[in-house]
Amino acid sequence: MKRMPSLFPVAAVLCVATLCPPTTARAQSTRLLRHPTISHEAIAFEYGGDLWLVGRSGGTARRLTSTPEMETDPQFSPDGSMIAFSHTMGANTDVFVMPASGGEPRRLTFYPGINRVRGWSPDGRRVLFATDRSSVPQASFLRLYSVSRDGGPADALPMPRAFSGTYAPDGRRIAYEEIATVFIPGWYEASGWRHYRGGRTHPISVMSLGDHSVEKLPWNNSNDAVPAWIGNTIYFLSDRNHTTNVYSYRTDTKAVKQMTTHDDFDVANMSATDDALVYEQAGDLHLIDLASGAARKLNIDVVGDFAWSRPQFKKVAPMIEEAALSPTGARAVFGARGDIFTVPAEKGDWRSLTQSTGAHDRSPAWSPDGAQVAWLSDQSGEYQIMIGDQLNTTKAREIALPTLGFYSQLAWSPDGRQISLEDNHLNLWVIEVASGRASKLDSDTYATPGRSFDAAWSPDSRWIAYSKSLPSHFRAI
Repeated sequence: MKRMPSLFPVAAVLCVATLCPPTTARAQSTRLLRHPTISHEAIAFEYGGDLWLVGRSGGTARRLTSTPEMETDPQFSPDGSMIAFSHTMGANTDVFVMPASGGEPRRLTFYPGINRVRGWSPDGRRVLFATDRSSVPQASFLRLYSVSRDGGPADALPMPRAFSGTYAPDGRRIAYEEIATVFIPGWYEASGWRHYRGGRTHPISVMSLGDHSVEKLPWNNSNDAVPAWIGNTIYFLSDRNHTTNVYSYRTDTKAVKQMTTHDDFDVANMSATDDALVYEQAGDLHLIDLASGAARKLNIDVVGDFAWSRPQFKKVAPMIEEAALSPTGARAVFGARGDIFTVPAEKGDWRSLTQSTGAHDRSPAWSPDGAQVAWLSDQSGEYQIMIGDQLNTTKAREIALPTLGFYSQLAWSPDGRQISLEDNHLNLWVIEVASGRASKLDSDTYATPGRSFDAAWSPDSRWIAYSKSLPSHFRAI
């Protein structure tokens, strides 16, 4: 164990191979288009940390920004002539505006903290943004402020907490999301905790800016977010039917209607203008015609000079996520930047067991005799167990996993015949190495982020000890 620090300087010289650069001839449109906003003529969105513009029918997008930093959260002004956006510069996120056709951005906020664009006032004179300046030093929640599009001091809105919000067309009320499901200061996404039903669930609230009275939209312990107010309708996202979809609420009839029916990936990030709504889902952008209610996926191509996607060498030492010593202590295995490496404690060469630039290989574990290494890989499109010779002389063997999902916590039994692991649905599994046969040992029902069974094998490989939301358990194998 005393040799462990010497492994990291060796690992610092390890380099992994390339990312695949984009091509102009592709079978499908560009994915991972984020944070869309819509005007009568165009859609703006974020891709690769820059802002892009495309027509409402899709096609080839035009780049609006090109900086080493991050630009996101674009929002068209009501007349479509300007775009407000969040720009991270020098590790600080502030509010900027620029012409919708492109041009020199102008900075509006100078607060050393989080300032994320949420929209505009109906008259287009002020930009609405969320900031943590009211909760310093804890930065535990955000609050809505507005600032003139010409710059100047920012003014707080009356609601004590608000993660996102939208003005009514007359500017007299505002619909807002009080808190994010899980707020981590500085993160761009509020939550990765799907179908959360804990104490931070919340409805969309509507506050009168005159008397500060508050009305809550119909709600049943779901996560409701990202309101957009058009005419007498408030559009919002909700996971009330498990998968997050777009819903509408009529302020006159009080009726709630589900507008989209995705059942695979959640809808994320939505924006609307008076005749259409755009949203992000599964990496694509979709447009809803508000008159007919018809939705269609947009085919958008993003073509540019992406320095980050060129073939390149990378030092992986700062990116090490997992490490394990071999049974003899002669070598260590590392999971870093999606590849698996073994490194000698003293003398010898490092070895890459994967060399898979297009896959995420992770969670390495030595076999008890030190001859093999097991790890998880999504090379096939879904996670599976790989078992490879630690000398890297033969092709790794693939073992299919029993269900689709995210797996972790690989552990060999001391006799080398079985591997235990768990999935993101809180199921504990044992895989027979020779046959690949899977057996479910137990399941837990108390799902929280980061929760683990912490399974451990007995020395004779006949028992597994693990923890649940109830007291710890032992299970015979």
